[in-house]
Amino acid sequence: MLLSKAKVGQKKEIVKIEGKEKTKKFLFSLGCSEGEEITLISILAGNYVVNIKDGRYALDESMAKAIVLAD
Repeated sequence: MLLSKAKVGQKKEIVKIEGKEKTKKFLFSLGCSEGEEITLISILAGNYVVNIKDGRYALDESMAKAIVLAD
């Protein structure tokens, strides 16, 4: 399941990060890597607000589609 298909409030484990190398590196710099837990806080104006580790970030839809979650 992609992060873009998750429901608000769901806490899931990241299985894989897809996409271009630049996108992968950026997400990794936020702490978004395989095995980490991610929580979808809300969706505001097309941005996905997520909680990764102790940080809260807003990701655009293309980045949300690059994050594959466990079902």
